[in-house]
Amino acid sequence: MPQPPQSYRELETLITAEYATLSKRLQQTARFVLDHPQEVALATVAKIAEQADVTPSTLIRLANSLGFKGFSEMQQLFRSRLVDELPNYTERIRAVRSATGETPDSTQLLWEFADANRAVLEQLPSRIDPESLEKALDIFEKAHAIHVMGARRSFMVASYMTYALAHVDKPALLVNGLGGMYGEQLRAMSQHDALLTISFSPYAEESQKACEDAHQRGLPSVVITDSNLSPLARFADVVFVVNEAEVKSFRSLTASLCLTQTLAIALGVRQDKTRDKEKGRDKKRKA
Repeated sequence: MPQPPQSYRELETLITAEYATLSKRLQQTARFVLDHPQEVALATVAKIAEQADVTPSTLIRLANSLGFKGFSEMQQLFRSRLVDELPNYTERIRAVRSATGETPDSTQLLWEFADANRAVLEQLPSRIDPESLEKALDIFEKAHAIHVMGARRSFMVASYMTYALAHVDKPALLVNGLGGMYGEQLRAMSQHDALLTISFSPYAEESQKACEDAHQRGLPSVVITDSNLSPLARFADVVFVVNEAEVKSFRSLTASLCLTQTLAIALGVRQDKTRDKEKGRDKKRKA
């Protein structure tokens, strides 16, 4: 089985290259998925098959012929494309209604988001390597200050982490680029500091530059992202790959917030233990 494409553009290129070798039915299906990417991203297999005038099994056969284990794996590339090309929430809502022909009610949406977020939270502990968790805490504990970077969608996670660190008595600075001063804020990092960057596809350019800058200066860096292939991963000492819930092309931040809360509170526990040990040593010296 060939290696499946890793992006929508790669998929588009592969289908174009292999089109002549496909059966007539698969050609019909391939043409439909390329001509109707929004529908493929958002609709069910049954709905897509109906619109393409093929059977659901034909969609699965097309995905298999292109190297995917199943149709849902191929569909994820269409969803990623939609998220990247329709950053505006209003446009995504219109795309959902257009593709599915439905307008979900508020209670239905609440259940869908709750179920999706519950699933990723249940998976989170098994996806986080305990050694990486301890290594990140080592970095944070040794750092004089932690600089926290998160642009656009990731900004909420970064701002929460900065808040949480302040409440466990760890000096933390939010790299927010106020006044366009990302460069000045990053240059304020000393050799005794550490950088935490949160960034997800399509990866903010400012976040990539921050990680690269810290790496070039030899500063310890921790990254929370959505793939080991993230452009930020190669610059980090510790990488946490977090899979967020996604409902109708809207991605959550629940798992990332849970992870940052864990890091902040675990760091607070460590620091408290260290203070207790220091107090014990002081008592022994005085005795």
